[in-house]
Amino acid sequence: MSVDAVSLEVFRRLFASVAEEMGAALGRTAWSPNIKERRDYSCAVFDAAGRLVAQAEHIPVHLGAMPASVQAAIERFDSFQRGDLIALNDPYLGGTHLPDLTLISPVFVPRDEAGGETDVLAGFVATRAHHADVGGIAPGSMPTSTSIYQEGFIIPPIRLARAGALNEEAVELFMRNVRTPDERRGDLAAQIAANRIGESRYERLIARYGRSTVTEHVNALIDYAERLVRSALREIPAGRYTFADDMEPPRPSDDRPRIVVTLISDGAGTLTVDFTGTSPEQPMSNINAVRAVTVSAVQYCARCLAGPLTPANHGSFASVEVITPEGTLVNPRPPCAVSAGNVETSQRIVDVVFGALADVLPDTIPAASQGTMNNITIGGMDPRTGRPYAYYETLAGGVGAGPGAPGESAIHSHMTNTLNTPIEALEFQYPFRVTAYGVRRGSGGNGRFRGGDGLVRTVEFLAPATVSLLTERRSRGAWGLAGGADGAPGRNILRRMGEEARDIPLPPSVTIDVGPGDLLTIETPGGGGWGAPETPDV
Repeated sequence: MSVDAVSLEVFRRLFASVAEEMGAALGRTAWSPNIKERRDYSCAVFDAAGRLVAQAEHIPVHLGAMPASVQAAIERFDSFQRGDLIALNDPYLGGTHLPDLTLISPVFVPRDEAGGETDVLAGFVATRAHHADVGGIAPGSMPTSTSIYQEGFIIPPIRLARAGALNEEAVELFMRNVRTPDERRGDLAAQIAANRIGESRYERLIARYGRSTVTEHVNALIDYAERLVRSALREIPAGRYTFADDMEPPRPSDDRPRIVVTLISDGAGTLTVDFTGTSPEQPMSNINAVRAVTVSAVQYCARCLAGPLTPANHGSFASVEVITPEGTLVNPRPPCAVSAGNVETSQRIVDVVFGALADVLPDTIPAASQGTMNNITIGGMDPRTGRPYAYYETLAGGVGAGPGAPGESAIHSHMTNTLNTPIEALEFQYPFRVTAYGVRRGSGGNGRFRGGDGLVRTVEFLAPATVSLLTERRSRGAWGLAGGADGAPGRNILRRMGEEARDIPLPPSVTIDVGPGDLLTIETPGGGGWGAPETPDV
């Protein structure tokens, strides 16, 4: 089969369907609400060299960083066998943060198809899923940490299965270091099943069309994606464009960590994204983003510019160079804590990259979105069962308005693509209830086009628990563009229901103990407005 426009689109869909089917199986069979209900997972397909071939429409921060995990596995092991499973979650070896467990499976061409005496490695499939607890100093493994050792159980690339035989000792070691082993075992089994489905579908695809035809279309799709991205990047005039934005300080008395980016465009389709000038790594905070996360956020921005029809593969990233000075907030060194770097700093990296382009692409770039994932983890002992539990969720917010449309309200944006946990599922699974949940009206920035509104959620605790919050945009709102107003900052409020009920403002990141009857309210940020308002706010 020769490559033409029709066959290229057919194979693009075929490769993506492998990842989509893996995701469907993972979501259907997972145990935890975080994976089953919120769909906090991602799936992708790679070639034998570890190049990304296709991905499902899952979570950008997972998918952009996943190639680094596959490369780490390739570098760690000299060879693979049919039925192998490689597991890892180490952020400094291709991971994102410790709750995100990645499973990688090699895919082989049968020996008769390969024309040799042994099977031939044809590629890999991979899943990444956020496990609601992987140990560490607080339930949910997303504490206000100062070292990666406080964040949970660290797994370098290991063979979780060899030639189809599961390494039970490794599984038991993992389960002994988490608070909810039954749930983890169920989610792990779902991930393994998804990987096995991916192997089978990839092998069947090769068997149907032949190894040479599949390889030819992999190369053609990668070349095609590179051409599309280069074409989009040629719209950026040659020059240097700088922007900076601040994160919340680790403590009120600390300086605000700053992310600085300089975009260098040659005007011919190549872009250098240089983070020189960014604040040093933060030893007293967990907002450090490992290089894989930083690169993932930059690649997301490039794909946004190229448009939704651009295949998500290795070629999408070939024309973008990312410079991350070692020892900075966007490329820390072990053992810096990183749990919030994946979820919070990744969002701010998107903001600064788009901010640098706002003046030169005024008809394309929107105002800043909420700039946070509003992470909440709750854990303790469930009095109904007498067993530990761990809950994790990210909360939606406002999207920045653009040059032609208002921002959407109360949805996830940019580096996250999850759903919310349905209240019915949440209250059935955990010892707390939701007493308020709705749109935070008026929190989007005013403008010719208004920014999207955030949301408000209040949780009432029915038993003692430990709560961790990792949030941003609490002291400064998402910036507006072209004369549009900033969005409203978020707020975290705890109402203690003791002898004297009182509201306690909480810092952006905190780990606290709560008791029965206490109420936690999270008000998420609104998006920035775009354009000078035709009528001012009243």
